Amino acid sequence: MFTTRPELAGTHGMVASTHWLASATGMAVLEDGGNAFDAAVAAGFVLQIAEPHLCGPAGQVPGIFVTAKDRTPRVLAGQGVSPAAATPEYFADLGLDLIPGSGLLSATVPGAWDGWLLLLRDHGTKSLRDVLGYAISYARKGIPLVSRVGDTIRAVQDLFTEHWPTSAALWLPDGKPAEGLHRNPALADTWERLVAEAESVSGREAQIDAGRRAWSQGFVAEAIEAFSRKAFRDDSGRDHAGLLIGEDIAGWEATYEDALQVDFGDWGLVKMGAWTQGPTLLQQARLLDGLRDELSYVDGIPTERTVHLAVEAAKLAFADREAWYGDSPDVPIELLISREYAETRRALITDEASAELRPGGPSPRLPAILERLRGLEAGSGATGEPTVGPLGETRGDTVHIDVVDAAGNMISVTPSGGWLQSSPTIPELGFCLDSRGQMFWLEQGLPNSLAPGKRPRITLSPSMGLRDGEPVLAFGTPGGDQQDQWQLCFWLAHTLGGLNLQESIDSPAWHTTAFPSSFYPRSWTPRELVVESRLGQSTMDALAARGHDVVDAGPWALGRLSAVSRSGGVLRAAANARGMQGYAVGR
Repeated sequence: MFTTRPELAGTHGMVASTHWLASATGMAVLEDGGNAFDAAVAAGFVLQIAEPHLCGPAGQVPGIFVTAKDRTPRVLAGQGVSPAAATPEYFADLGLDLIPGSGLLSATVPGAWDGWLLLLRDHGTKSLRDVLGYAISYARKGIPLVSRVGDTIRAVQDLFTEHWPTSAALWLPDGKPAEGLHRNPALADTWERLVAEAESVSGREAQIDAGRRAWSQGFVAEAIEAFSRKAFRDDSGRDHAGLLIGEDIAGWEATYEDALQVDFGDWGLVKMGAWTQGPTLLQQARLLDGLRDELSYVDGIPTERTVHLAVEAAKLAFADREAWYGDSPDVPIELLISREYAETRRALITDEASAELRPGGPSPRLPAILERLRGLEAGSGATGEPTVGPLGETRGDTVHIDVVDAAGNMISVTPSGGWLQSSPTIPELGFCLDSRGQMFWLEQGLPNSLAPGKRPRITLSPSMGLRDGEPVLAFGTPGGDQQDQWQLCFWLAHTLGGLNLQESIDSPAWHTTAFPSSFYPRSWTPRELVVESRLGQSTMDALAARGHDVVDAGPWALGRLSAVSRSGGVLRAAANARGMQGYAVGR
């Protein structure tokens, strides 16, 4: 029997995130008179120190938001581009057919700092010092590390000790994985210097812009370029220097973009563009909208038929992702999310589990290397969280924040990248570079092919829901390629199953690995279906009978969802119980 869990409710403000200290920070900002954007920025910086194995200062910050005055959802595009020297010819000369998932070769221009500050300048009310002070305090005085940080460090301990000595100095004090209260004084110094340089001018907005320049045209960019010239071990098994230089960093800024929206009766779903995997959720929802009569929940648990149809829809959507999505002007996105296209694709869903990667659209093209990657050890493992692979490979994951305030400002944001195991720590800055470039294909002629000054097609995928055209819901999850599958679980439970926010998050989740991973070494397993055992043994047996290779991940293993909503003058929030660190707070 499904146990009802209450969602938080209030009228002033709500914050939900993947770590309790980030949520508490966001709420403190709201209590201090800040708005949802001030709260999100402050929480985002705290996550860089609270969950360093999942995000860092040199990562990315993509988001979807609405303001109290403008109810049209907008996208915060805080994903940096590839360096000017990152050409396919350069990697070919190195003898590489995939971009390594760790080390310096896969670094893109850091996007998080500029993205957060752009949002703060244009839509927040607080000063840079106000919102950054919480994170500075934790970095200086120490923050209690969750056990997963230690697990991550242990998995890469030999790499740090033998090849990344600057990371060992920070994360292996006295030769042992960091635990308990951990301090990062170099990062605190970096943030304090950025604030000091920002305050060399007068006025809130001018100071924020000065802080942006201090990063992209000042001492941070200089330190990054100097460090990138050194060679370090990466996933290729060899040592390579990086390609990122100060000119790359100075030449990029975060921007705003239009969002994509698909309507399903009185519900609407909002996602980012096809330089992310976000439209896959729109495609899955379109496919399943025509199968609504076959989808159902019983006592908060999806039926076997519901899971099967959702998995088959995911396979079709993610096949299209591989063939069509990328930071390219030629993506036929309006076709891919259209009702007419979904009708033609829906006919491919049968009662049996498909083992094929079947993109649609006009003359789709898949990377030629895919067959060689098929059946390798799944990069995400049975838990679906690509923090560290089952063999100790240095992957990373993500965090998530949702905030809504009484005025109606609302944001869903999924910061990531620059996790402690992505590349060696830059000692004078106290953080490392990201490894998002691993998501490019080196084969040319694809929407997601590597090119200088281009964004990789990222897995980061915040979401927003509309009711009768009004933004009422912000939600999302970490989880790499699984983000838009676990969010589908939530979306179906909430909009179809009628469960409240917390019940929808708690409802059993699932995902498939039947398409290429975005993380090195880009493996895929055609019929694999990873499920939470709370689906029930009979459901798992029935799915296996349909041809799914069912992997039991345990009762509470998949997803780290959080959500906030605003409807009828009442604000609500919910967070994930899995991992026992997500937190929702409000009043």
